[in-house]
Amino acid sequence: MRILLDENLPRDLVAELTGHQVTTVQAVGWSGTKNGELLRRALEHFDVFVTMDRGLQYQQNLQGLSLGVLIIRAPSNRMVHLKPLVDNILKALQDPQPGHVREVGA
Repeated sequence: MRILLDENLPRDLVAELTGHQVTTVQAVGWSGTKNGELLRRALEHFDVFVTMDRGLQYQQNLQGLSLGVLIIRAPSNRMVHLKPLVDNILKALQDPQPGHVREVGA
């Protein structure tokens, strides 16, 4: 699975998502790119976009995308809050649904 982590997630999360090809928005040089353009770019290279942006599904039309979206709900983007969610994140990544949004966390 080719996964793109949004810039609102820590780079340390890459190492936790074992068994997948994971990279960050920063690593591909797309920092500061608006969500609509970011999703268009991601379509060509990734299977899933992972973010903490809770408004993404209301700001962007995600239906019909060939990309799954996973929204992480946690008190903050610090690893202390994300690490307990890693097992659930990995489970959600097993069967991504293109054009659908999944949520993990509280």
